[in-house]
Amino acid sequence: MEDLGRFGVWRGHQGFTSEDAQELEQLGYGTLWLGASPPADLPEIEPLLEATDSITVATSIVNIWTAPAKQVAESFHRIDARFPRRFLLGVGAGHPEHQGEYRKPYDALVEYFDELDTAGVPKECRALAALGPRVLRLAAERSAGALPYLVTPEHTARARAVLGEGVLLATEHKVVLDEDPARARATARPRVESYLDLQNYVSNLRRLGFTDDDLTKPGSDRLIDALVAHGDADSIVDRLSEHRTAGADHIVLQVLADESATLRTLAPLLAK
Repeated sequence: MEDLGRFGVWRGHQGFTSEDAQELEQLGYGTLWLGASPPADLPEIEPLLEATDSITVATSIVNIWTAPAKQVAESFHRIDARFPRRFLLGVGAGHPEHQGEYRKPYDALVEYFDELDTAGVPKECRALAALGPRVLRLAAERSAGALPYLVTPEHTARARAVLGEGVLLATEHKVVLDEDPARARATARPRVESYLDLQNYVSNLRRLGFTDDDLTKPGSDRLIDALVAHGDADSIVDRLSEHRTAGADHIVLQVLADESATLRTLAPLLAK
């Protein structure tokens, strides 16, 4: 398994420049997470690795419906040959609401892993976006581990119980560095609201005890506070640390406002 470090940073797959990668490495962040379904040829990975010395780059996630496994495997081998064990291939099934053709995601994930096996992509160099128990178990069986998104520390504890020890658990959490709660929620709410039409996230949040009142758009204050760490820097670090206490190996920060300043402010506190 790649050395992800304790904390990483999530952006859309075109969101990092080489200069960003260098700065985040110097600040102590261990992994750059490239989201929003990067294409199968993975063109953004190598420039970031070229610009840095040790930081890991990971996908969060390659969408199995839009990125053929054979082509993704070729990209993996191209990258890994140049930068051994500095790239983690995160894959996932996306959302039925966004796919023109959609079949049972579990079966499709199994087939995708079968193809990656045939193409020689090592189990320890890939991870799976997973929320519910069945897909979490698949992550443990067929990959280095799980990449939950839009979750709470309570979910992290449940996921660790399913995965068992020694399996990667890299958990995403959103951040707004703002001590005014009303303003912080106003910043966070549009991002959270965008997920409330996606059934896999809504179903997972229901399993965590959220109700129709919480999940009706634009989302309750209770929901926003659970999914987005906000307040001063110490409060945010305390919230993120709850994931580590619950069993996460690595925490992925998605900063929703003033990203560069926030990451610089949090870095020395996260390093303690």
